[in-house]
Amino acid sequence: MNSIRLGIFVLAGMLVLVVILYMVGQNRHLFGASYRLKTQFHDAQGLVEGNNVRFSGINVGTVKRIAIRGDAAIEVTMLIDKEMAGIIRNNAFVSIGTEGLVGNKVVNITPSEHPGPLARDGDVLASKALPDIESMMETLQGTNNDVAVIAAELGVTVQNMNKSPLWTLLSDKRVPADIKTSLVHIRDATSDAADFAAALDKMAGDIRAGRGTIGMLLADSSFAAEMRQSVESIRKAGAGTEMLVRALDTMAATLQRQITAGSGPAYLLLKDSAAAANINASLENIRKGTGGFYQNMEALKHNFLLRGYFRRQKQDSARQAARPR
Repeated sequence: MNSIRLGIFVLAGMLVLVVILYMVGQNRHLFGASYRLKTQFHDAQGLVEGNNVRFSGINVGTVKRIAIRGDAAIEVTMLIDKEMAGIIRNNAFVSIGTEGLVGNKVVNITPSEHPGPLARDGDVLASKALPDIESMMETLQGTNNDVAVIAAELGVTVQNMNKSPLWTLLSDKRVPADIKTSLVHIRDATSDAADFAAALDKMAGDIRAGRGTIGMLLADSSFAAEMRQSVESIRKAGAGTEMLVRALDTMAATLQRQITAGSGPAYLLLKDSAAAANINASLENIRKGTGGFYQNMEALKHNFLLRGYFRRQKQDSARQAARPR
């Protein structure tokens, strides 16, 4: 009977020892004081009960329980060492990470940059989803595919460039020298353009200041008035000239009609030789008569009967000329 009791006691002790070892292996806080904090994730990412909980990279507890709270919410309950009750604040955020590249999952508690009240037992901390290995591998695979496509297209582009005249042009050793010469010419042209612009600016300044011929023409108001008067005189002279031209044109037309009709003074002067001879004889007689009349008048001036009259006429003319006006 005692042997049976001893066997049962030994088996019970071994069972308790195995359970204790199992709990210790699962990082269960069996002998230390702890409190509970909770958080929720949309994806547990392979997290299991017993995984470590870290605060700023330090193990501060373990995952107590993982429960599904709806279609898109997974609640994770964490056992945190009691000594962290004065450190962890309720504005810290929780994320799921990995120990190394392919190690076990861990829960990381990251403190906030802003101050906040201390987290109490049962508080729910905010969660933050971080990219996991699978998502990074998928992204890397997509990047590799894009790089492969780019490399293929780049190869085709290089082949086309090797076959194009552009590559021949770029391979020509004379092109750099020609480009350099062109740049020198462009630089010289730019310098000349700058000098020309400076000269134009100086000319414009002189014109604005009234210096030089153009400046005097543009800035002298009296010259502008004289110019307007001259233009007006030229306009009037042009109008008079136009009237004279019209009068001469009318006279020429009249003379042409008289000559064509065989009548009028123009016809007699230009076409009728007898009339022209008579006119010449008449003019000669008038000239001779005028000369004789002048001689007779001179003789009368010296006649003793009329000499006093002509002398008085001469004296009156002299007095009128000397009289002030």
